[in-house]
Amino acid sequence: MQENIDFYSTIAEEKRAEIKIKASKFIASAASVKSIEEAQEFLAKIRTEFFDATHNCFAYQIGWDRNTFRAADDGEPNGSAGKPILFAIQKFDFSDIIVVVTRYFGGTKLGVGGLVRAYSDATEEVLNICERKIINRTLPVKIDCKYEEISIVKRMVDEWAISFEENYSDVIEIIANIPISKANEFANLIFSATNARAKATILEN
Repeated sequence: MQENIDFYSTIAEEKRAEIKIKASKFIASAASVKSIEEAQEFLAKIRTEFFDATHNCFAYQIGWDRNTFRAADDGEPNGSAGKPILFAIQKFDFSDIIVVVTRYFGGTKLGVGGLVRAYSDATEEVLNICERKIINRTLPVKIDCKYEEISIVKRMVDEWAISFEENYSDVIEIIANIPISKANEFANLIFSATNARAKATILEN
């Protein structure tokens, strides 16, 4: 699992996949969510859509640090559904995501081991078709400089910033969005590269 504080991955859009095992149908629905509330809303939507299903098991993981997560078996044997879904999410290194696996029982019991494999396989089936979306984590750095320093400053902004905005008046103001781990270094380099003629201030996000 990546430990880079400057970015993490989620999925670009909702996806759904289905597998069948011994007449039981497993429908995996995945969505990008930014909060527990959004995860609960998606879960409620799936439960409404598949109101007649035997189980709607799920797991979600939220935040760049992945410290917010939950897994639920929804009536399946303890640890046989929610955790395999969560482990599959972690295997793919996604966050800000919920996966709900809906089961329609086909008449044949799968056993705990069979259920673990089924819920894991269903989750991987849907995650395999998800497009990965990178979420960049940045800090805004405000740069104040005169026109004499703009070529130096712009060259550094182009090299370091994920994005930036410019405002030209008597002086030039640039708000550069810099990866979190590099913001201090960038601000110091602006200062030294312009011989202290340009000022760089890290703003609150």
